[in-house]
Amino acid sequence: MDFYNRKNLWKFILFIFAAFIGAATLWYTESFLEELRKEEQKKMTQFAEAMQTIQNSDDQADLNFEYTFISNNTTIPLILTDAKGNLIQGRNIKEKNLQDTAWVKLKLIEMVSEQEPLKIEFADGQLNYIYYQNSILLTKLRFYPMVLLFVISLFVIIAYVAFSNARRAEQNQVWNGLAKETAHQIGTPLSSLMGWTEWLKSKDLEHNVVAEMEKDVARLQTITERFSKIGSQPKLEEHSLKAICESAVSYLSARSPKNIKFNFSVENISEYYPLKCNKELLEWVIENLVRNAIDATEGKGFINISLTDGPKNYRLSVEDSGKGIPLNQQNAIFRPGFSTKSRGWGLGLSLAKRIVEDYHGGKLQLMKSELGSGSTFRIQLKKG
Repeated sequence: MDFYNRKNLWKFILFIFAAFIGAATLWYTESFLEELRKEEQKKMTQFAEAMQTIQNSDDQADLNFEYTFISNNTTIPLILTDAKGNLIQGRNIKEKNLQDTAWVKLKLIEMVSEQEPLKIEFADGQLNYIYYQNSILLTKLRFYPMVLLFVISLFVIIAYVAFSNARRAEQNQVWNGLAKETAHQIGTPLSSLMGWTEWLKSKDLEHNVVAEMEKDVARLQTITERFSKIGSQPKLEEHSLKAICESAVSYLSARSPKNIKFNFSVENISEYYPLKCNKELLEWVIENLVRNAIDATEGKGFINISLTDGPKNYRLSVEDSGKGIPLNQQNAIFRPGFSTKSRGWGLGLSLAKRIVEDYHGGKLQLMKSELGSGSTFRIQLKKG
């Protein structure tokens, strides 16, 4: 649990750091663009002064500098109009657009929204106006930081997904190997216990004691088979879902504290209605949820197990009156290694989710949980 808390903290810190870098990049770029905008405004003011100088000068004046300055504007789009808004000329705009009167009017409105037009006063009292907007280069630079952040974000997401998938594959390999090794290790003492059980049956012992021992030995054998199937695609066969639930609940309820009340209800499901599943693994999932509910009640309370027939799937709900799961831990309960208990490896719910969703195409989720009021888990299994 501490591991996941630290992991989430580091994720949060990295997110804040990435957001800070993004904000700093945007701020710096915007500051840089603002300087360029001011520089272009200064150039356009000088452009207007140069044109005014040319128009008001006599024929003897040396206007090479003014003409050179005007001709050097190859990036800033501008439109020169008379006092009534009629087009005189345009620069850095396609000629065919300048010939379209409607387009020019719309362009002038667009330019006014970006920059205040510059007024040129002539000696004879006439007025011209220069309408302009940001240069093509400045317009492209405005989108540069957004494109850069998008590319960086896309790279980070792809790297995160690839890393997560590789880590998940490595974890699955470890859990699969551990499960198979556990099954192998249990096999030897299990064979011995089966032999001892047969020997006890030949002695004059109370029948109920030996019968219960046989049930536990059979349960160990079932557990061994379950572990041996982890990591390989299980064989799905038709079984009674109701019978599977009854078997799991019956076994655990008989071995639970007497102050825990079990309620098992079935709605609209026939005794022999088949479900294509792996009996051993699905029974394991149900037992895991019920066992977690038993632990959550801490020896006193109730556990409601309900099986219902929905329009498209079967729904199995396990509700308890236990201590509940804190809100900040609810998203982590299905992660391998996460556990709210002081003992255990935190594999139960992770394996249960994998069995239900990967092997049976169903869904396992925590429906609700409140501290002091208990939790409700639900399994959904598709029909057919």
